[in-house]
Amino acid sequence: MNIFPFVLLSSSLLPFFFVLSDAGDSITKSESLREGITLVSKHESYALGFFSPGNSSNHYLGIWYNNIPVKTVVWVANRLNPINDSSGMLVVNSSGSLVLLSQNRTVAWSANSTKQARNPIVQLLDSGNLVLREENEENYLWQSFDYPSDTWLPGMKLGWDLRTGLERRLTAWKSPDDPSPGELSWGIEIHNYPEIVMNKGTEKFYRTGTWNGLGFSGAPDLRKENPVYTYSFVINSDEVYFIFNLITNSVISRALLNETSSLYERYIWVSEDKKWSLYLSYPKDKCDGYNLCGPYGNCIIGESPVCQCVEGFKHKSPDTWNPNEWSKGCVRITQLSCKDIDKIGFAKIVGLKMPVTTYSWVNGSMNLNECRVKCLNDCSCTAYTNSNIKNGGSGCAMWFGDLIDIRQVAANGRDAYMQDLYIRMPASEQVNHKEEKDKQKMKVIVTVVVALAVVFGVLLILYYISKWTNFREKLENNVMIDQDIEGQSEDMEVPFFTLATIVIATNNFSSYNKLGEGGFGLVYKGTFIDGKEIAVKRLSQKSGQGLSEFKNEVILIAKLQHRNLVRLLGYCIEGDEKMLIYEYMPNGSLDSFIFDQTKAKVLGWSMRFNIICGIARGLLYLHEDSRLRIIHRDLKASNILLDSKMNPKISDFGMARIFGGDQIEGNTNRVVGTYGYMAPEYAIDGLFLVKSNVFSFGILLLEIISGKKN
Repeated sequence: MNIFPFVLLSSSLLPFFFVLSDAGDSITKSESLREGITLVSKHESYALGFFSPGNSSNHYLGIWYNNIPVKTVVWVANRLNPINDSSGMLVVNSSGSLVLLSQNRTVAWSANSTKQARNPIVQLLDSGNLVLREENEENYLWQSFDYPSDTWLPGMKLGWDLRTGLERRLTAWKSPDDPSPGELSWGIEIHNYPEIVMNKGTEKFYRTGTWNGLGFSGAPDLRKENPVYTYSFVINSDEVYFIFNLITNSVISRALLNETSSLYERYIWVSEDKKWSLYLSYPKDKCDGYNLCGPYGNCIIGESPVCQCVEGFKHKSPDTWNPNEWSKGCVRITQLSCKDIDKIGFAKIVGLKMPVTTYSWVNGSMNLNECRVKCLNDCSCTAYTNSNIKNGGSGCAMWFGDLIDIRQVAANGRDAYMQDLYIRMPASEQVNHKEEKDKQKMKVIVTVVVALAVVFGVLLILYYISKWTNFREKLENNVMIDQDIEGQSEDMEVPFFTLATIVIATNNFSSYNKLGEGGFGLVYKGTFIDGKEIAVKRLSQKSGQGLSEFKNEVILIAKLQHRNLVRLLGYCIEGDEKMLIYEYMPNGSLDSFIFDQTKAKVLGWSMRFNIICGIARGLLYLHEDSRLRIIHRDLKASNILLDSKMNPKISDFGMARIFGGDQIEGNTNRVVGTYGYMAPEYAIDGLFLVKSNVFSFGILLLEIISGKKN
């Protein structure tokens, strides 16, 4: 390494230093770093040097990605004390501390370690961590990861070292030109039940909700299992921290606080586009705002108003329930009494973001029943739940005082990452509330029965119209796809995805990503690098759906476009693998709701009616409005998928048949589908026609109304 002498004018430092002229990854007591020279980590992932942000003329010492063309700074040393010229120099002084000097021997910044080093070395690691350590020793005397700026890197802990009182907290830049700390900060609040909180100044701005062993109750996207990175939330007597690590080194991802947008943002580097792609951000919507609805107010996106009271409570100001009054929250319909425990119970609320844990109590060794008894016998306990929901649930968390900052995260309660919250309630109020619900339900049933009669009448009319009306368009090939599928295999009309892309998206077909399975194989949830969520139908080699049915489904769905039909995004054929890539339906299949006593409760009659109408619209499109006339041949509850707004979409066209022109019926020697949904003439004689779909729809209709399998 070429060096030249440089006289340092500080009596507290060694009289002579050598300034680096070539990039390395470390400096020692006899070396220094100045403007124009950078330290580069061993595998050239990160660089340390001086920079001027945006349009500013100030100089800062910082760390940035070395192998990304867009200069992205991830850490700044002298955030509060910029250098206004190019005189900055980084050295290790005689006491073994890392010091940044500016003009006139002024200390602009220092990293004072608790222990003095005899032979100190400062090294930039490939993790982006700048460390001070004793030469030939691995223990760090100081590290930049303990003093983060606005950026969270893989392997960096956010939280507390309880032994030393050190807090590792993100703080946003004031602006793109000014890296000094802004108002927005992100860290862990220490309570009996710690949680991550975003502050604006001294005020809470957003909470992720509690960590329940699998994820955060208020942030479903911030989960332990992820196709790009894994999370861990660690709580013990020494530390409380949150950390993430990348699954593969080929992906570059970082999270940061953005003062301009007031958001926590996660980005992934897309090398093909040479830019950072936003993967997710928080807060997401109005209901993520801290304590928008006040005590016992449940914020529900899609409701009007968004602030609703949890069961057993009423608006505190019912006559002035407007956005300016929301924060007043709700009060109990019937006041509690501690005199008679027999008159006290708990209302189970599903799919909530857990309340603020400022006044909470946790015991990791108790079970849920023990937790209930303890809460019941403590008059000041207002709610309880399992503190950990892994492996069926364990531990006890209790709340005291008002429950605030609640929102409905999983409207249907299906989300496996959600906790059930049990809220203290007078037993009489629970009974009265149920009676009122039953009365309302009876009123709705009468309305729905009338509406269903209208739907049946409309469907009957549509059938006779379809029987006598010809298609306006003729098919170029007036034959069934099953007979001519191989000749069309070269023109699938939808994107092809490589197996490697699907493996990365599904985290190598992780069991955590599995959505369901059937006779055809398994379905997995996946996430592309750009954040787009998908569902991957992976055909089993033992599946009854062979190559012919696979190509049939690809070609068929590619030609269909309707809001009540699931959308095909692409396919993959590689080796023995055959996969279909669909849009992701977050609420899964209809059968998981109507045949489950707990989940069925969220399907009100108006929602069931909307689902019925949506399926009917999809069938009408298949029969009349598409350029093809489609007989599905396997219409059933498990093949109706529900999107985030519970809109139904018909799926699984592997067994479907196409009719051309005026054709309204066909015949086959191979009867496929599900018994119980099949029309008699199809099950017995192999005759299928438009009415076969209508028969299956009728069976499905009865199941939706009754909640019982045919």
